[in-house]
Amino acid sequence: MFMIIRMRNPPIVSDHRATPVNSLGYLRVMFTVQDIDEMVSRLIKNGAALVGGMVQYEDMYRLCFIHGAEGILIGLAEGLGKK
Repeated sequence: MFMIIRMRNPPIVSDHRATPVNSLGYLRVMFTVQDIDEMVSRLIKNGAALVGGMVQYEDMYRLCFIHGAEGILIGLAEGLGKK
């Protein structure tokens, strides 16, 4: 087992809605998806906002974060291995 993300020296912030993705105590959840581009497109049409942009971690994952309607940070990861 390995970690997709790791938090390094995150600042402590009392209001999570506008904090960086690596803040302590930040309300977030992460999902693996089959087609990250299609999923992000559908979520944006329904009011979500992309945080930053899409990134690729080595040859293993494409990742992004979005803010949902309630301000909760949602991470999406698409594996780039064999399907």
